[in-house]
Amino acid sequence: MNHKGSQRLETDRVLLRWFTLTDAAAMYKNWVSDPEVTKFLTWPEHDSEETRRETLVEWEKSYEKENYYQWAIILKENGNEPIGRNWWHQGIMSEALIILIDFFFEKVGANRIESLHDPRNPHSGMVMKKCGMKYEGTLRSSDRNNQGICDADWYGLLRSEREIGIYGEVK
Repeated sequence: MNHKGSQRLETDRVLLRWFTLTDAAAMYKNWVSDPEVTKFLTWPEHDSEETRRETLVEWEKSYEKENYYQWAIILKENGNEPIGRNWWHQGIMSEALIILIDFFFEKVGANRIESLHDPRNPHSGMVMKKCGMKYEGTLRSSDRNNQGICDADWYGLLRSEREIGIYGEVK
């Protein structure tokens, strides 16, 4: 693979960009303080401005690494504000994942893309399927999130499947 780091990626509707310190207020308002959003994540809700600031400073430093991938997901019609629960079920995550699949296959040179989710969060699996990823199995009690030890549903997509159109659109 030829790592490229977290580059700015976009469609007509969605922008993926670096997080910055200026995102702290929107980050708190839209997702890091929302127990429904953080329910299946691996880090707890942020309860202080200092926690948000430390997190954003760490992420900003990490963007210097070519093998670091982390994006703020922005719905362009909302300006420059990272999205949260108010924007669920609008196809935004699927659109963002398709951008990332294209980026990792076409720019980074990945041969395989894989993702996992807690089966108690079926909407994540629906996004993966919608983007052409294939369910590969469940590893029992193999992961941990804010709900504790959990199963992990694994999905994968191979470059060859994407190229010949087995899953998703023909490239």
